Amino acid sequence: MTVPPRPKIYHIVHVDRLASILTDGFLWSDAEVARRGAPGTTIGMSTIKHRRLNKLTLTSHPGLYVGECVPFYFCPRSVMLYLIKLRNHSELSYRGGQEPIVHLEADLHATVQWANDNGRRWAFTLSNAGSYYFEDRADLQDLCDVDWDAVSARDWRDCKEGKQAEFLVEHCFPWRLVERVGVCSQGILGRVQHSLASAQHVPRLEVRNDWYY
Repeated sequence: MTVPPRPKIYHIVHVDRLASILTDGFLWSDAEVARRGAPGTTIGMSTIKHRRLNKLTLTSHPGLYVGECVPFYFCPRSVMLYLIKLRNHSELSYRGGQEPIVHLEADLHATVQWANDNGRRWAFTLSNAGSYYFEDRADLQDLCDVDWDAVSARDWRDCKEGKQAEFLVEHCFPWRLVERVGVCSQGILGRVQHSLASAQHVPRLEVRNDWYY
């Protein structure tokens, strides 16, 4: 599969974190979330978050820790979401399942343009940026190195590493660049609509069952 002409990137977050994101106008890196004590449910694995914050740096930006970046996948229906859906992973303290999780979709090229204009470093990885052996790039010409077939696969048992490729943007990501919010039920859609009632920027809101397990 060739590189999509306008790749999209996806951040997953618990619906109860939207309020603070809207108040601040930004999604924050894990490092900044910890510094701020941002309210809302944490859905990641604490051991991997610790590793990303303290051990894993980017080859393309020496000294920049993965945990100092806001992470995105190149697809909805990620491997991480599947683990959340199962509710039984020993390293996952969150047990609320996938229904309260919302997908925030943005355009890759628009994000890179914003990052460049605002002095924020960015990179993408070819696999899970929480592992010890990922490769990263910081040149859009290298997007062809991403396994796009794996990214788009619905059955990823034989391509799990490529499925977990990530896009990372340093420190923060502006809410105004979110183009679409995808949820898995009308109930969660209602909660999102309530959170966005007074927001200046309201992305397209959709129930997207195909983005969930």
